[in-house]
Amino acid sequence: MRHGGLTLTSIEHEKLPVLLSIRGEQYFDDVDPDATELMTEGTMELTGGELRLSYQETALTGMEGTLTTFAVKGPQVILTRMGSVNSQMVFEEGRQHTSLYETPYGELAVDIQTSRLRHNLTERGGVMEIKYSIAVEHTLTGRNCFKIRVKRKH
Repeated sequence: MRHGGLTLTSIEHEKLPVLLSIRGEQYFDDVDPDATELMTEGTMELTGGELRLSYQETALTGMEGTLTTFAVKGPQVILTRMGSVNSQMVFEEGRQHTSLYETPYGELAVDIQTSRLRHNLTERGGVMEIKYSIAVEHTLTGRNCFKIRVKRKH
């Protein structure tokens, strides 16, 4: 797997239909990870050196009515949620980024410390893995891992 950088071809600006397999794991203390697996349809778009994966959340994730987008650009991946949940999280290996998370009860400061970010994504699909710890209002709440498999639909 490559670290950052994308190889793009002539299909820029086209929204390509993809199948996404998203596995999320949350670790708390020494308990077995709490894992969720989501298979969904989405789109992949290539624009100016950036690769965007987008999909609609479902009732299964508890965020129905939310559009989730992973934007892969250089060493960063930016996760944006818009709709019933609004948030933005920035992942960059070895760096911490703080963002605001909107809830019905107000905004929370969320610190994301990314320990590992790897992907081999191209216009044909691939895999992205992000391992990070999350702190809400500067209190560590857990360690998480995303593993996303992207397959082009033909």
